[in-house]
Amino acid sequence: MVTDAQVRLLRQKVMEKKKQQAAAAAAGMSVRSARTWQRGALPSETKKPRTWRTRIDPFTDVWDSEIVPLLQCDAEGVLQATTIIDVLEQRDPGRFGIGQLRSLQRRVRDWRALNGPAKEVYFEQRHVAGREGAFDFTHATDLRVTIAGRLLRHLLFQFVLSFSGWRWVTLAFGETFEALVAGIQESLWKLGGVPEVARSDNLSAATHELKESQGRALNNRFRAVTEHYGMISTRIRPGESHENGVAEQANHRTKTAIEQALIVRGSRDFPSQDAYVAFMHDVIERSFNARVKDKLALERAALRPLPSSRIPSYTTFTPVVRRWSTIRIGGRTYSVPSRLIGHTVQVRCHPDVVEVFYKDQLVETMPRLHGPIEQRIDYRHVIWSLVRKPGAFARYRYREELFPSMTFRRAYDALRASRGDRADVEYVRILHLAASAMESLVESALTTLLETTPKALDYAAVRAIATPETPRVPDIKIGAPDLRVYDALLVGGAR
Repeated sequence: MVTDAQVRLLRQKVMEKKKQQAAAAAAGMSVRSARTWQRGALPSETKKPRTWRTRIDPFTDVWDSEIVPLLQCDAEGVLQATTIIDVLEQRDPGRFGIGQLRSLQRRVRDWRALNGPAKEVYFEQRHVAGREGAFDFTHATDLRVTIAGRLLRHLLFQFVLSFSGWRWVTLAFGETFEALVAGIQESLWKLGGVPEVARSDNLSAATHELKESQGRALNNRFRAVTEHYGMISTRIRPGESHENGVAEQANHRTKTAIEQALIVRGSRDFPSQDAYVAFMHDVIERSFNARVKDKLALERAALRPLPSSRIPSYTTFTPVVRRWSTIRIGGRTYSVPSRLIGHTVQVRCHPDVVEVFYKDQLVETMPRLHGPIEQRIDYRHVIWSLVRKPGAFARYRYREELFPSMTFRRAYDALRASRGDRADVEYVRILHLAASAMESLVESALTTLLETTPKALDYAAVRAIATPETPRVPDIKIGAPDLRVYDALLVGGAR
């Protein structure tokens, strides 16, 4: 059958003064067909709609009496044809089956188009240059990216301009206030200007619930951010994600582009997070931003200028270090050096790290906790006290945090199996050795012992492998020889 595309190509070649035989060959048809379609209507325009059925309608007898009443009772238009088939089969077994499903689906579709309930209408928006920037977080662990072989559980924060489609993506590990502010500021300073409106959903990092109206409003911290940049914050209604369609669609397309680029790359493993972020930014620039340069130029001309400086993207806390050598930050527990017990410290909670200061001096930096993890206890902070009272290890509240790796956990289990209650003392001494020397050396010694002689595992055996004693060589001093004695011996021999 000749198609409209073939006929158009044929007529184009004829207009280019091609011979009829060459034009027919180019269009993929015979010369005879070319003579037929060289002028006149297109093939699709010559077809007449079919007004007759090719087979008997199996639902004629039951349509008005049984099916239409079911459809009329379905005020929301959600009743499926498969359900109707089941109802008909129950009423008249053996007459209807799944083989008639497509016929029924077409009839239900046509009935609803003429008699069904009204559908929700979505209103296409006209975006103005420089007016709106939308932002949102999206989970990205499903990209299966690994850093040095370990799965990276992360989110992406994305900021996108509604008019031009320019976007910027940053890495995040939780929908926190600090990650939100850091992502917005990096995007705005990369863009070089500020849109009039910041559009988002009701992020808990930026909003709080209103008890009386049951709605949500900006919290004071995020309001200060929008005021600093001179932006107006608009938010969608709770549960209506389509109202932030610019960001939602951008999230889908960005993750798809990164997924495709990872497939082409041939590996999802990166040596570091910085390498992964650089890879993402390269994908964003090539796949999206490079294609909107002209619209971005128009938008940049309409943006508001940036303020003179950024605002801190961290939150400051001033806890007192408790006698357990821990502090509580954001409902989570962190250990700090025991020398700070009883002192008030300043803690800066960044999107990904926590910094501890004392008298403006940085004394500790640690990863920020996200997700279900509620405590981080560094054994180096407490081991010096624990080694003096190892009996506390058995019922220590955070005992599971004192296993730096699975190898240490296996070593403790082996000690329990071979030494019983003495295992606590031996393990604490091994942990003290790891803090005093080097954790990797102790872990390597534990691995060796577990693979060879697990029953001989104890502190002494680990120390002998991890930090063997260097034999002491005595320092022998030999003075200069007295040659006169030698001469005397020679004289004596001559006698």
